[in-house]
Amino acid sequence: MNACEANFDGLVGPTHHYGGHSFGNVASTGNAGQPANPREAARQGLAKMKTLADLGYRQGVLPPQERPAVWALRQLGFEGSDPQVLAAAAQAAPHLLSALSSAASMWTANAATVSAAADTADGRVHFTVANLHQKYHRSIEHEQTCRTLRAVFRDEARFAVHPALPAHPAFADEGAANHTRLTKAYGAPGVSMFVYGRRHWGPGPAPARYPARQTLEASMAVARRHGLNPPDTLFVQQSPQVIDAGVFHNDVIAVGNLDVLFCHEQAFVDQQAVYQAIDDRLGGGLRVIEVPAEAVSVDQAVQSYLFNSQLLDKGNGRMRLAVPGECRGVPAVWAYLQQLVQSGGPIDELLLFDLKQSMRNGGGPACLRLRVALSDSDVAVVHPRIWLTEERYAELDSWIMRHYRDRLTEGDLADPQLLLEVRTALDELTRMLGLGSIYPFQYGGTGL
Repeated sequence: MNACEANFDGLVGPTHHYGGHSFGNVASTGNAGQPANPREAARQGLAKMKTLADLGYRQGVLPPQERPAVWALRQLGFEGSDPQVLAAAAQAAPHLLSALSSAASMWTANAATVSAAADTADGRVHFTVANLHQKYHRSIEHEQTCRTLRAVFRDEARFAVHPALPAHPAFADEGAANHTRLTKAYGAPGVSMFVYGRRHWGPGPAPARYPARQTLEASMAVARRHGLNPPDTLFVQQSPQVIDAGVFHNDVIAVGNLDVLFCHEQAFVDQQAVYQAIDDRLGGGLRVIEVPAEAVSVDQAVQSYLFNSQLLDKGNGRMRLAVPGECRGVPAVWAYLQQLVQSGGPIDELLLFDLKQSMRNGGGPACLRLRVALSDSDVAVVHPRIWLTEERYAELDSWIMRHYRDRLTEGDLADPQLLLEVRTALDELTRMLGLGSIYPFQYGGTGL
């Protein structure tokens, strides 16, 4: 069966700003309050998509969510017209207005966990939308995410889009950022590695400084929902020490593709046993690239987002690594990468991307994309207008230039004109992508 790994990137939304809402994400909290450039942010993400599409990778686009989330402010007791709700929130609870204006849905690695058809009991591609329970500004995303994914993956004979797990601490779920699929071929059965930060029930190590955002119980529930084969499913604990160093998701300390796992030597609890378990399930042949702490410290990995990179298949066992420009700014990381591509190992090429706007909010190349293994026949029934073509790229770039501001601060979020600009932009975008009325303002819904 011919199959590929497609990337579905989230477009950065028009309310992109630096609110510092994500405790445990060092970049997010460290840049709080600075002016942002939503136009530049969206164009940087789109340029990355275009580069990968030009290299021959299947590249899709997912729309941003509606923000400010006026419906959520109404749930919290703010009343009146939409402008009055915004003004009242800005005066009484500006932190809430900022949180409910977050453009964090652009990081689609947190949108859902995805299981390939070759791994599931019913032979369909399964998605479980992440509840993002740990952070309020993200916990409101899942309903819209479900609507969007169901509009893109419409064919229920091939795709199953499940709603989020219960919003309870036991089932805190952050999506594909804590899931890695390893396999010999995209269309062949693979090993599903779920990485969790803590157990909710039962003893076990846990971080002390920052919260562990993924629970074992959530990962196990997703695996059951998707009908994964238990012998080919691994539940691996992330090192509590690296979580306390700012590694809030597994994709900040490890990335895998096909039979290659690229990770820091301190990524997991009982790391050598993790490698052996994956290799056993693959039938041998796992290729591990382990970065030693003496070459790159955990702090340097977090600073540069070395592992929040896209590991891209080139064929013939070779890989490209798409990294953020910040890697070049950390000498130890840049020196390691130069040695890596010349070492004769699987990774022999670097792609460097300018994603400063996203990076200042704590998300790199891997955060911006949701990976979906698809057969050729699956690709044929994905909603066609979300694939990035030359024509679609030009349309989207023009759309961004027409509708996005080039400067936004928290003080601008109460501007009723901004809300009008967002809704006008999203209305045009859904027509361009042929998605129909997926936003509450379009169909008179409440957003929940």
